Amino acid sequence: LQWLRNPGPQHGKRTLFGDMLCFLFITPLAAISGWLCLRGAADHLHFSSRLEAVGLIALTVALFTIYLFWTLVSVRYHCRLYNEWRQTNQQVMLLIPKSASVPSNHQSLLGLQTLKRNSKETIV
Repeated sequence: LQWLRNPGPQHGKRTLFGDMLCFLFITPLAAISGWLCLRGAADHLHFSSRLEAVGLIALTVALFTIYLFWTLVSVRYHCRLYNEWRQTNQQVMLLIPKSASVPSNHQSLLGLQTLKRNSKETIV
C-alpha cells in the first residue's frame, strides 16, 4: 500500500491500474470465447466436419496461450517495478525500547515522538 500512496513516478501506477482494468475485462471474455469455441468444436465433431472442429480447438489453444502469455508478462513487469521501488525506497525507523532506568517523563516523550512519525516509515 505504501507504493500506491508514494508520490513518486506515476507511470508504474498508471500501467498497473490499466493492466488490472484490462485483466478484469479480458478474463471473462477469454473464458466465454474459449467455452464457445470448445462448444462449437464439440458440435462440429458430432454433426459435421472434423476440420472445422480442429480449427476451433486450435483457435481456443491460441486464445488461451496469448492470454496466459500476456498475464505472465504483465505480472512479471509489475513485480519487477515493485522490487525496484522496494530497493530504492527503504525507510527505517528505530524504536528504542522502554526500560526501567529511563524516567517516566522521558518515556512519555519517546512515546510521543514515535507517534508523531510519518506513516510512510517502516517500524523495525
